[in-house]
Parts: sequence; structure tokens; C-alpha cells
Amino acid sequence: MSHYYRLVVSCPDNVGIVARVSGFIADQGGSITEASQHSDLDAGRFFMRYEISADSLSVTGEQLSAAFESIAESFNMDWKLSDSRVRQRVVLMVSKESHCLADLLYRWRSGELDCDIVGVVSNHDEMRSVTEWHGIPYFHVPVEPENKAPAFAEVQRLVDELRADCVVLARYMQILPPDLCERYSGRVINIHHSFLPSFAGARPYHQAYQRGVKLIGATCHYVTEALDAGPIIEQDIHRVSHCHAPQDLVRFGRDVEKAVLARGLRWHLEDRVIVHGNKTVVFA
Repeated sequence: MSHYYRLVVSCPDNVGIVARVSGFIADQGGSITEASQHSDLDAGRFFMRYEISADSLSVTGEQLSAAFESIAESFNMDWKLSDSRVRQRVVLMVSKESHCLADLLYRWRSGELDCDIVGVVSNHDEMRSVTEWHGIPYFHVPVEPENKAPAFAEVQRLVDELRADCVVLARYMQILPPDLCERYSGRVINIHHSFLPSFAGARPYHQAYQRGVKLIGATCHYVTEALDAGPIIEQDIHRVSHCHAPQDLVRFGRDVEKAVLARGLRWHLEDRVIVHGNKTVVFA
């Protein structure tokens, strides 16, 4: 794989940001292999993502970061510089439905997801065999409905022990408590079907069938304390008609869910998602 650095910037919009940053990179001998910019005129905010060939630079990544500090301060930037050779550590969480987990494990094993999946945590034991077949540790953490706190304390311990950079709820059917949402803010990704809030609860696809819906969709988003209302990373839909039975809707829904979750995770791993308030800028 090519070695490059990713520079991601969010700051108040102003004249000269692109020229200053691009000039700085050129002064270090850097070749910009991918460049994305966006100005949010309503918010007065500027967003930028550059990929810089590491081999072209006359300095190390640490030296590049240190030298950029003065520019970041002058434009009041929120920014980070990441190294493509440093793979993020990902923990997957799942309950009983396997489609999202199996899809992510396949994409990881085939090299499509540039990360290290360091563990799978589940409140059930059904997904152990498929997880361990991939050589990944499996942690069964049952959740008692009457007292969930001990289980989530164990989840926190595992995530911290595994040094996870990102947690993916691959159809994990438990609501994370507010303290975990806050602790891992911007680092937990979830997927849910598009029928909320109209068809909440059990068998949402069967409820949608009874209502005669024409679109099935899925939303990938960051987890916040507000249930299923965090910043959206990716969404997609599949059209259905009166010809489709409930089992068809379930099948279409699974296909959309796993595709949307995989794209959202990939973009997160590649630093293509910038969160601003409860919205995102996605340089996909």
C-alpha cells in the first residue's frame, strides 16, 4: 500500500486557508494526492481533507505536525494529522443477527477494511464460532434486564483493555448508557433501519409491510445519548412494491444495512468524516 498522511481540518471560514496550507505542504516537498474542501456558508465553517504522499516529504510526520502548529493557531483550526500505516483498532459488538458482523469480518479478511479487528463483544453466545473462525477473540457479556450496569462496566473494561480506537454496533440490540456514549464520543458507529420512529419495536419490517411502504432504508451514524439521533455518516434505500412479501423486505433490509455500515466504517477509518455539531461533512 502507498504510504501517506491524512490532514483533516475544521475551522472558521476565512480567505487564504487553502493557499496557506497548500503552500506549507509544498514547502516541505509534499505531494498532495487527494484534496477535498467544503465551506458551510450558513455556519461560516471551512472543512478540508488532504492526502499527502509520505515519500515526497523532506520531513517526518512528527516534524510535519510540529511545523503545522503555527498555521493551525493562526486560523483557529481543529485538526489532526494521521499516518496511513497506523491501523485503527476496532471492536465489533453484536447480538443475535449475523449479517452485519459476517459482512464486516469478510471485508476485513479480504483487505477491504484497513484496520485491526481486535475483538467481538456480544450479549449472546451465538456468534462465537464465526468470530473465532476468523481468529478474533470473542467476549460474551450477558446483559441482565433488571440490572444492566455490571454488563456495561465490563464492556467499558474490555474496550479500554483492547485499546479500541473505534467501536461498531453491528446490530447490537442494547442501548449504550449515557456515560459510555460520552466516553467514546465520535468513536462508536451504529446502524439502524429507516422505519424509526414510525415502526418501532419488534418486527419492524412486518409492520412496514402491513403499512405498504415503498422504500426500505438504513442509516449509519455516530452514537450519542439521544437514541438513534447522532450525526449521520451514510444512508441508502431500496425500493419495494406490493409484490414483495415480508421476508423480501427483511432480505432487502439486511442488504442495505450491511452495505451502509461497511461504507460508514470505511470512511471513518480513512478520516473522511468530519463531525460538526449533529451533522457531518463526508469527503467520500
